[in-house]
Formats: sequence, structure tokens, C-alpha cells
Amino acid sequence: MNKVEIMSPAGSFESLNAAINAGANSVYFGVEQLNMRARSTNNFTINDLDEIIRLCKRRNVKTYLTVNTLIYDHDINLMKKICDAAKSTGVNAIIASDMAVISYVNSIGMPIHISTQLNVSNIEAVKFYSKFADAIVLARELNLNQIKNICETIKKENITGFSGDLLKIEIFAHGALCVAIAGKCYMSLATLNASANRGACLQPCRRAYKVTDEETGDELILDNKYVMSPKDLCTIGFLDKILDSGISLLKIEGRGRAADYVFTVTKTYREAIDCYYKKDYDENKIQKWMEELQSVYNRGFWNGGYYLGNQLGEWSGTYGSKATNEKNYIGFVNNYYNQINVAEFKLEAGEIEQGDKILITGNATGVVETIADGLMANYIKVEYAKKGDIITLKLDNKVRKNDKLYVIKKKIG
Repeated sequence: MNKVEIMSPAGSFESLNAAINAGANSVYFGVEQLNMRARSTNNFTINDLDEIIRLCKRRNVKTYLTVNTLIYDHDINLMKKICDAAKSTGVNAIIASDMAVISYVNSIGMPIHISTQLNVSNIEAVKFYSKFADAIVLARELNLNQIKNICETIKKENITGFSGDLLKIEIFAHGALCVAIAGKCYMSLATLNASANRGACLQPCRRAYKVTDEETGDELILDNKYVMSPKDLCTIGFLDKILDSGISLLKIEGRGRAADYVFTVTKTYREAIDCYYKKDYDENKIQKWMEELQSVYNRGFWNGGYYLGNQLGEWSGTYGSKATNEKNYIGFVNNYYNQINVAEFKLEAGEIEQGDKILITGNATGVVETIADGLMANYIKVEYAKKGDIITLKLDNKVRKNDKLYVIKKKIG
């Protein structure tokens, strides 16, 4: 049996290394501005491609580059430059939605993944796009029966992709959902002159709204002011059904998320997938995995989503995250002593206690999660340290100078 590939988001080198260390089989990322997270401050550049590929090849992780925005004439030269660089550096495939990109990537002999932006929802559309692509990200609005029928038909009719291999089907497993069909939305463009379809969405749908009677001025009472902000997708509770459907790639949303989110979500789905293949996927583990997923950024979970035939209507009810944990920055790494596996930190804020859960992040480190054990401050064993102290901790995982140190606490209230 070919195992399903888990694909994780990478919006920075921290997130990239976090995904790799957490067990991702592949990562997807954007460079420059022709991707659906073009407004992100963490976007990679073409010059980063060599290092991205080096890091991934070393760990046998595949790389997929998103060039999935609408393309205008003035974008063509940059699009070709990005795709040429992707081919020369060894990127495994391009994720695209515009036929200008698809056509050009075909012409240079690179594999294509059809983006969910094209809203592929039936087998005839699958057959059409198989002429150009090796994998298709199906529309998020499909249910599992529809997905399973498509996968079975591909095998039954031997529908092959551009490279001649059996066409692969890719779906999203976890993360943010857009109120618009297939993410094609014009609200940000209409209200803020920032096009979602050009990767510049300012997410006006995530804000609170009130409804006012224009004739009387009376405001209507709403149970939920966040009437356009869906809860996040979470499939951990029925992952066995998803894997049974015949899909090949399972994708985690979140290129704009922090490295600890990428690490926790990837690690959790990695464990769940491995348990499925070992026939060790059960309700007790699902409960534990849910608690882990709830600890990092989320808007609440729409458990089941469209996959189980539900109608969209589970709204977040709040702005921002409902994560059960919060991370508080307290300092940075001064040094790591390889021979004795000890890290030295300078505390710039807050405090740390023996037994605290800590998080260390950095571009080369990715994410390290552990417990503060054997805490020493100013070279004396202590139970507590505060701003201004130099502390040391025993760490089996190597960290690097200037990596950031956080204390993780349960949210109160």
C-alpha cells in the first residue's frame, strides 16, 4: 500500500524546519508575490530556493512551490523567472491555477499540481486537467463519497497525469476555511482594494458585523457577529475515512502561521496517519490529538466540515485564536554547548520556573518543545529565574545563538 503523503505549510525557515522535524513528507511554500500568501511578511525569495531545496533533500522531503494567484500580463516575466528557478534548483512541482502558469510549466517539463482555486469538483474536470497535471487539489466543498468516487474512477479508468503516472488526488486536512467557494472572494478587493485572488486578502470576513435597518436605524440582535468567519477544518476524528477514500496527498493549511503551529499540527497528523497504517487508530488517541491541536492557533473546529456532508454554518464567534495555550517570549539563546548538551539563555522579559513547558524557535532550529528541568540561574541551581538572569538548561536538541525562548502556559478564562 502506498502511504498517503502529509504536506505541511512553510512560510519561513522556522516553519520549514519545524515541518521537517515533525515528520512532513513534503512542504509547500511561495516565493515573491505570485502566491496566495503574497502579503505575508515571511515570504521567501528566489534566492532562498537553493537553501530550501538543500534542507529538504537532506531529509528526503519533497518541495512544492505555489504560483497560484491570478496572473496579469505584467506578471508573465516574473512568473517565468520563478518557474525557471524552481526547475533549476530541483523543486518537485509547481502548484498553479492560472492557465498561463500551467502552460508554461508544462513547456519546461515540470510537474504541476492543480490548485484548489480551480474548484475541480467532478470526474470530467479531473480528466480535463489530467492532461496538464500530475496531481489535483479537489474543491474543498466536496464530501467524502464524491472524493472516493473520483479516486476509484481514476484507478478504474487508469487516468494518468502529465508525466504518465496515475493521477494523484490531494485534499486539505486541517486549517482555515474561507467563506467563499474555493476561496474565490472579492470582498477584500471591493472594500479594501486588496485582491484575495492575488494573494493580498485583508480578511474583512473575519471581523465582527452588525445588521442595521436602513429605514429605522434599529440594529438587529445577532447571536454571532462573526457571520462570515467559519471555524477551522479539523479531520483528525475521521482521518481513517479520509485515508480510506483513496487520496494520495493530505495537506495542512497555514503558511501564515507560526512555527509552533506547523510543528504541532504536522506532528499530530503524522502520528495519526502512522497509527492508521498500524491499525492502532482509536478514540482515546483521537481525544489526545484533539487536545494537542486545540493548544495552538485555531478559530474553533468545524469537525467534519464538508467531508461529512455538513453545510457551512459553524462560525468562529470570535476574532483571532481560541488556542488553549499561549506562548510568552522571555529571552534568547546565548550559546549551546555541544559536548554537554547544555543551552545558555539571556532572559529579557517575564520569568521561568522549574517544570515550565518551554518552546525554542529559530530559522535553523525550527521548533524545540521541552520541560525546563535542572534550571540554573547565574550558575546556581534554582527553582525560579527572572528578567536579567542568565540561565542554563540541559537540552538534547541542539539550539542556536539568538533562537527565541518562550514559556507555554494554559490560557486562563
